[in-house]
Order: sequence, then C-alpha cells, then structure tokens
Amino acid sequence: MTKLKWGMIGGGEGSQIGPAHRLGAQADGLFEFAAGALDHRPDVGRDYAMRLGIAADRAYGDWQEMLAGERDRDDRIDLVTVATPNATHFEITKSFLEAGFNVLCEKPMTMTVDEGEEIVRIAEKSGKICAVNYCYSAYPMVRQARAMVENGELGQVRLVVTNFSHGHHGDATDADNPRVRWRYDPAMAGISGQFADCGIHALHMASFICQDDVTQLSADFASTISSRVLEDDAMVNFRMSQGTVGRLWTSSVAIGRQHGFDIQVFGETGGLRWASEQPNQLIYTPVGGRTQIIEKGEGGLHDDAMRLSRVAIAHPEGFPLAVANIYCDLADAISGLARPALPNAVDGLRSMAAVSAAVASAKQSGAWLDARPPMFR
Repeated sequence: MTKLKWGMIGGGEGSQIGPAHRLGAQADGLFEFAAGALDHRPDVGRDYAMRLGIAADRAYGDWQEMLAGERDRDDRIDLVTVATPNATHFEITKSFLEAGFNVLCEKPMTMTVDEGEEIVRIAEKSGKICAVNYCYSAYPMVRQARAMVENGELGQVRLVVTNFSHGHHGDATDADNPRVRWRYDPAMAGISGQFADCGIHALHMASFICQDDVTQLSADFASTISSRVLEDDAMVNFRMSQGTVGRLWTSSVAIGRQHGFDIQVFGETGGLRWASEQPNQLIYTPVGGRTQIIEKGEGGLHDDAMRLSRVAIAHPEGFPLAVANIYCDLADAISGLARPALPNAVDGLRSMAAVSAAVASAKQSGAWLDARPPMFR
C-alpha cells in the first residue's frame, strides 16, 4: 500500500500536542510525514522540520508558504493537520479546504459560530474531509460504549454525567507562564477558556457515545485566579434532542486531579463508566445485575472496538494510539471508506455553538439558552 502524504502546521519543538500527532499519524504506516510549517518562527520551524526528516524544499517557514508550495505539486500532501493556537484555526482550515486539501483541525475548530458554519459549508462544497481532533472518542473502549448504546444494551439513555477537570493551572504564581497564559487570553483563546479547552471534549464525548445532539444548556463560569479574563472552572447542565439530561464539570484549578476526564452514561436497563486514566476498561452494570469490567482486547467486543485495538488484553495503548485511531479513520475516509465515527466539521460547529451559548448563559446567571448552531435550528 502506498503511504498517504501528510503535512503539519504548528506542533513544533516543545509543543504539547505535536508529538502525539507525529506518533499517531505514522504509527500504522499509513502516512508519510512529507511537509511542515512547524513554528511561528520561520527559521526555527524549517530547522526542526528537517531534523524530523522532511526534505528542505518542504520545510516551510509559515502556513502560507506551505499552501503555495504544496498546491501545485504532483505529489502534494493528502492531509494537513492544523495544530496552531485557536485564533488561527479558521483561516488556515478555510484556506486549505478551498485549495482542495483534506484537513484535520485541532479543537476548537473556530473562534465563532459564524466561522464554524462557513467551514461546514466550505467542506460540503469542496467535497474534502474536514475532521476535528476529538481524539478521546477514538479510544477502543469509547467505541465499545458507543456501540453498546447504539445496540440498545442500556435501553433509552436517561442521564449523562461527564467531566474534564485537572489542577495543572491552579498555581497562581505560574499564571504568566506563556504555555498557560494564552488559554485565558481572549485574543488567543477566544470567548472561553477552560470550557473551550477541555469542556468541549467532555461535551463531544456525551454526544458521541449517545449519538445525540445538545439542544440547550445552562452554565456557570468562574475565574478563580483573579488575573484571568476567561474562566478556569465551569459547570454546565444540558439537554439533548432525545430527552437525555446532561451534567458537565470542567476545571483547570482542581489541584490533585491529573487528567480527570471521565463519563458515565445511565440508561433504562444499565449504566456505563469510562475514565481516560484507565482507558482500557469500561465499567458496565446491567439493571439488577452485578457490575462488570469490560477489557480492551477481550473477546466479544463490538467491531469498532476490536478494529482499533492493536495489542493483547491488559497491555496499555494510551493517548498517542488514540490519536493514531483518528488517523486510521482518516486514511480510510481519504481512500473512500466511510467512517461515520470520525469527528467532523459539524461536530466542531456544534461545539462552538455550545461554547457561545455557555458564555452567554454564564453572563445571564445561568439562563437556559439554545445551544444549536443557527443553521441547524
């Protein structure tokens, strides 16, 4: 099989997400790392790209140079990953989609709902893939949970409780650290801090497992460190289109919590719990029955969970291989094989609409507001 050619914008040396993308994209031999504009400092980015094995003529100084350089090549990249600060996602994603490239964008996909709707329309018009990196949805046991809900093994879902809370930004003396500060700066992060950074992973997970959309929400935001403009803690209640009740907490000041992303799904006939810190296990309790631990790699799992499990039972795979599963689904989609679980531009738009509604709700003392994008109302 000929490898697909892959390029990356952002994710340079020392970045948090860059290594996960590079490991994930190349884990299964599906993509060749062919082009990159990896740093906002052109010379630094070019140097790092070449140290990673990219040819000098495809080690670009910025994304505009990369777009111009790749557009007319016979061997141009098949997919570009956008892993830059939030404020740049829209312009870069839009430009590459319009030029006929498939795109994987980090979340949030855009800074505004209007931008999100424009990306959805451009992706539909171009016929190209616009995926969004909700990579936690690609853990095998999350796919197992989704399949169990879809298969009716929990009955009608009544309640979803999810959170993504950590304490790594809880030190006020570290508030000016550039890797921390930008997340609470509206010029860089947009209208929301912690909810747009981590909370939308939890919200997307609820929609992903239940295969249902958030229709309305009520939010309470807090900036517990006074120097921050944007929130570092949020509580969001939500309702979904099929009647499911949702509860979500997200925080970056919960000192003692490390990753802190988990979800519980409660249906008429059973309940599930998955936690990112124990990603190989799915906890299942049938109504009136004993609690069971479903293990990654065991027999009898649903097809998507089996397909995305690489190593034997009891051997951890972890975050980079969850990202790799997104790239597996992308490779299939680029090759023409439908992968309906692949998070796409519509998911990115719905997340941005929820962020916008949550910000507005928090300013109105928790008023219940419509969380749907205008184009889907």
